[in-house]
Amino acid sequence: MSRLRAEGLTLAYDARTVATGLSVEIPDNSFTVIVGPNACGKSTLLRALSRMLRPKTGTVLLDGKGIGSYPAKEVARRLGLLPQTSIAPDGITVADLVGRGRFPHQRLLRQWSREDERVVGEAMAATGVAELAGRVVDELSGGQRQRVWLAMALAQQTDILLLDEPTTFLDITHQIEVLDLCADLQEAGRTMVAVLHDLNQACRYATHLIAMRDGAIVAQGAPADIITADLVHDVFGLPCRVVPDPESGTPLVVPAARRRPAPVTIAA
Repeated sequence: MSRLRAEGLTLAYDARTVATGLSVEIPDNSFTVIVGPNACGKSTLLRALSRMLRPKTGTVLLDGKGIGSYPAKEVARRLGLLPQTSIAPDGITVADLVGRGRFPHQRLLRQWSREDERVVGEAMAATGVAELAGRVVDELSGGQRQRVWLAMALAQQTDILLLDEPTTFLDITHQIEVLDLCADLQEAGRTMVAVLHDLNQACRYATHLIAMRDGAIVAQGAPADIITADLVHDVFGLPCRVVPDPESGTPLVVPAARRRPAPVTIAA
């Protein structure tokens, strides 16, 4: 069985139920991407998998035990999360914020070490924020801040990393850099789970895809096995063609062309 899975989840915010009967298994050492239209429950599922949202019914299992049975610090040593929105403490520098990713590894008799320093430096280098180490986080652009938060998640050094829309605020170059980094981490043995809006990016990078609609899982599997024009229309309501990506060979969704009205000819 996989290290992270969910069985029979009902997920709700107060009286508003978002999803019922959700069961999902995240393959170990995969890059799993969750896709679907806005408000379909993607981020809600990710929050439940990370223990940020307690299910009304059902169970999230981490390493064979209910995730709620672990102390918070133990969960943080096994599973990292990059939320959709994060707020940095006033006046904190990039290096100090990334260093907070090492908190789960601190103990009464083990405080900051050279190992922590090395890990933080590597995380900042991997996300391209090393030159920002002394800057105050609040002074950065949205894209820079997003990469700093990703660096903090990497510094946590967990085997499982959950990312909620990690490419938000990033230009196309930095989107690809972040997704390439996620793919590198997966190939090095980590289990990556991300919510993405760009279906073509999801198809190119995911080894396992979960498609959701209206709080339910419509399909899951390798992108090449599940992404068809019918599925895209069913999930997103988008008429399209699905063709091989000329660069990667993965499914490429090409929206149908807008039908333009025929030109009106006015007689002389």
